[in-house]
Amino acid sequence: MKKPRIKITLIDRKGPCGCHHGHRIGDTFDFDTERGRLCPMAAHVAFPYIDILRYGGTPPGGSQGACTFCCPDVNVINVFRIETIPEDA
Repeated sequence: MKKPRIKITLIDRKGPCGCHHGHRIGDTFDFDTERGRLCPMAAHVAFPYIDILRYGGTPPGGSQGACTFCCPDVNVINVFRIETIPEDA
């Protein structure tokens, strides 16, 4: 079974400051080919969720094939959505 592709999208910002890495709401990343563009702190937080989704699990608070997480910088608090992309998409 082939691993599904993963799409990460910045969907909201809750903190008082802009992103130090330059991300803006609407930015989208293909985890397999563009993970180097994603802030390393956000990527670090995202990885366990990506692993769970890739292997068919559902993260706490998520749904089948998707979940949200936020970056760990309390001054920024970017909110990201992770989605699996079906092989036929």
